[in-house]
Amino acid sequence: MVKVLSSGIGRRKTSVARVYVREGPPGIMVNNRKLDDFFRTDALRKQVRQPLVITSNDGKLNILITVRGGGVTGQAGAARHGVARALAELDETNRPALKTNGFLTRDARMVERKKYGRPGARKKFQFSKR
Repeated sequence: MVKVLSSGIGRRKTSVARVYVREGPPGIMVNNRKLDDFFRTDALRKQVRQPLVITSNDGKLNILITVRGGGVTGQAGAARHGVARALAELDETNRPALKTNGFLTRDARMVERKKYGRPGARKKFQFSKR
């Protein structure tokens, strides 16, 4: 059984990420796949690693991430939020750096719901004067 040092839950849009910092060889696993296999673009990989780079922990910790819901961008944002929370729990000295960069703040932006009688959330039907 692998010992969990700290954990954190991150959320973004409709995605939820559970992050576990564990004992073991350094690396990041997302849904039992390597980070590079799960997030295909460099921008998304960089986004997940941001809290680790800020706290000088990149390549030092064994991190397991489980993400569900939403799309890849939301999942990457949720993973970043969860990693930041796990790092803050792991060592309180990481907290100020993470907070000033905004990694501990949940991004509250969500897709607006579709309203009844309308073709979309805000779009209206075409107006006809005659």
